Amino acid sequence: MARSSADDMELRRACEAAIEGKQKVVLSIRVAKSRGVWGKAGKLGRHMAKPRVLAITTKSKGQRTKAFLRVLKYSSGGVLEPAKIYKLKHLSKVEVIQNDPSGCTFMLGFDNLRSQSVAPPQWTMRNKDDRNRLLLCILNMCKEILGRLPKTVGIDIVEMALWAKENTPAVTNQVSTQDGPVASLVTQNDSQVTVERDLVSQAEEEDMEALLGTYVMGIGEAEAFSERLKRELLALEAANVHALLENEPIIEEVLQGLETASICVDDMDEWLGIFNVKLRHMREDIESIESRNNKLELQSVSNKLLIEELDKLLERLQIPSEWEAALTGGSFDEANMIKNIEACEWLTDAIRNLEVPNLDSCYAKLRAVKEKRAEFILLKCTFVRRASEFLRNYFPSLVDLMINDKSYFSQRGLLKRPDHAELRYKCRTYARLLQHIKSLDKNCLGPLRKAYCHSLNLLLRREVREFANELRASTKASRNPNLWLEGPTASTQTANNADTSSLSEAYSKMLTVFIPLFVDESSFFVHFMCFEVSTVAPPDAPGVDRTASNGNVTNEENLSKMDALGNDVKPSNNPAELAMLNECLQELLDGAQEDFHSVVDWACKIDPMCCISMHGITERYLSGQKADAAGFVRLLLDDLETRISVHFSRFVDDACYQIERHERNVRPMGVVPYVPRFASLATRMEQYIQGQSRDLVDQAYTKIVSIMFVTLERIAQTDPKYSDIVLLENYAAFQNSLYDLANVVPTLAKFYHQASESYEQACLRHINMVIYIHFEKLFQFARRIEELTFTIPSEEIPFQVGMSKVDLRKTLKSSLSGLDKTISAMYRKLQKNLTSEELLPSLWDKCKNEFLDKYGSFLQLVAKIYPNETIPTVSEMRELLASM
Repeated sequence: MARSSADDMELRRACEAAIEGKQKVVLSIRVAKSRGVWGKAGKLGRHMAKPRVLAITTKSKGQRTKAFLRVLKYSSGGVLEPAKIYKLKHLSKVEVIQNDPSGCTFMLGFDNLRSQSVAPPQWTMRNKDDRNRLLLCILNMCKEILGRLPKTVGIDIVEMALWAKENTPAVTNQVSTQDGPVASLVTQNDSQVTVERDLVSQAEEEDMEALLGTYVMGIGEAEAFSERLKRELLALEAANVHALLENEPIIEEVLQGLETASICVDDMDEWLGIFNVKLRHMREDIESIESRNNKLELQSVSNKLLIEELDKLLERLQIPSEWEAALTGGSFDEANMIKNIEACEWLTDAIRNLEVPNLDSCYAKLRAVKEKRAEFILLKCTFVRRASEFLRNYFPSLVDLMINDKSYFSQRGLLKRPDHAELRYKCRTYARLLQHIKSLDKNCLGPLRKAYCHSLNLLLRREVREFANELRASTKASRNPNLWLEGPTASTQTANNADTSSLSEAYSKMLTVFIPLFVDESSFFVHFMCFEVSTVAPPDAPGVDRTASNGNVTNEENLSKMDALGNDVKPSNNPAELAMLNECLQELLDGAQEDFHSVVDWACKIDPMCCISMHGITERYLSGQKADAAGFVRLLLDDLETRISVHFSRFVDDACYQIERHERNVRPMGVVPYVPRFASLATRMEQYIQGQSRDLVDQAYTKIVSIMFVTLERIAQTDPKYSDIVLLENYAAFQNSLYDLANVVPTLAKFYHQASESYEQACLRHINMVIYIHFEKLFQFARRIEELTFTIPSEEIPFQVGMSKVDLRKTLKSSLSGLDKTISAMYRKLQKNLTSEELLPSLWDKCKNEFLDKYGSFLQLVAKIYPNETIPTVSEMRELLASM
């Protein structure tokens, strides 16, 4: 017989590797898998069979042992891998397929399969030995571990027992002991016991042995034993017939008793039927009573809950008399404001509680709820109308009281800083009321905001006007003329050196007092009138005074932004909200800019230089206004900055006009007056620079100096004979007067370098002109040599007409004879038309150096064309110039 796969240790190790050693493999055997249907004969479908391996495994957990049936399949690489796992405790049926003649095909039924309609797989073994070995192992595992056997169909138990006796291979089983499950070897006898115990019980086996023990016969006496059994059977039958005949009366009595009992049974059956009908009726009545009781109990609970809900709804619909009186006819005095606020809170909650999110939709459709909501809306409109009318009259009354009090404003000899602390305190009394009015009706805030802006605008304009008038009256400053760049130099500098810093201080005081006031009023207005925008300026922003005039923290910081329920409102920066805010702020502060303009015009009229410092002051305040509430303040400062820039531009234009007009009235000789005067002007302008006004001054420098240089070129061109002298003297004067300022002002340094370049060019042109006047023949001869070198070879030049050695000697004799007189004439020529004597030494040095350079070039040409001629060298000429 072929070796069974159950004894294949390689197969068992492969199974253990596939399940990763988590369980112990008791038996592993190769099978073929196919499909079939329970209890139906049909084709086995061997052509669809798939190779599989069945493994019986156990797992110990404490003192308990679990048994499993694992199905393993072959992967594409021929390696076993787990496919399915079944627990043996769910094995309910083992059926051998009858239509398989070999008897090697069987099915295993499990009671925990999800779909019983799906046919379980059929397992086909190689032979009956493998089948019996697997099934015997499964039955023994179920008996020993589970204590029961599954149902077997189509299996001959006797055949199984006989097979177990004949085949005694070691079968590994699990035996439970006190120390836990351990592996044991089941031999032939053990397997036989398991099967035969199910055929006859122990008691039946003992009775059979006792019966056979009464007959002591040999093995060859089977026929005698058979005859004896027949005779005893006949005797027993005859004894039974005789007993029946003797017991006939007794039987009749028994029959009569049975008939009587039958009648009684029929009567009892009829009575029981009646009782069953009555009991059924009673059960139906009881069920009906219980059903009615349940409905009544449910109805009672529902009614109780309904009453509670209706009580809550009635509480929402009821208007307390004290709130109704406060909303319809209560006073808005400060003493009653707490009561009014509480009434507003109640009305807001009442209206909100009747809306669908807070009220069930079925209640919202009730007529009573709709009528009560309409009543609440009417009550809301009445209260909002009364409160709005009161506040529209209250704001003008507060402002009128302050305007009528003259001691509140600046007076002659007394500058008084505005103080709105009391005004804001009285307004804050109604801040919560405004918040509730906004939550009840947003549209009513528009007229209230306009009324507040109009009233406060009158107060602010009066304060600014009185302050500005007294500020101008109390500031003493002498008026400076605008003729900075014309007229006598000494008188102009004396007049323009007057101290006018008080003008800038007055303007700064104006901004210091009113810009923080405007910002605070704007921020207070945003909070007070419930705008949802940011109002906080940077804490380190210049020009923002975080304290009021009395030294306390500004009021808007104490007035937090909340809704009607007391919750903080975060700024939304809605574009429509910002547009409305800017419109209201313009109405609040409009008109105040006129007095600022008058102060600016007054200061600029006295001293236009103040525009520089005022521009820096304005720019510093403007950079500090970043909040949305300071929108109109930024516009005001922008307007002031533009106005100051216009005034300063006019001053610069006047200065440029003075320079251009000087062109028609001056003789082209010497230093023009506006050059040194510009240095005084620039020095004075630098004194006024504050903050970010440097760009304004640099633009003025650029414009004035550009006009100066252009005008200077035009003046020089009026007389070309002296143009270079005029240019070099004026550019030198420009550098000398602005040397110190050019070291610290980059814009002036740029023009300083430009003047230096123009000075060098003018010097070079004038020096060349003087040199060519006294040494014309010498350098004309050199120029002709240079021109001929471009057309003919150098060795042919001495043979040209007028270029012979004789002509050279004549030229040298006429130019270099009496050289000391010629050089003295050059010096006198430089000195003759020069008005600035301090420029003569440097100019004469430049002249000597330039002459030596040109003379050296001449010597090189002569040495190249006339190599044998003797001419004074450059060193001899330098010694001659140095000795003079």
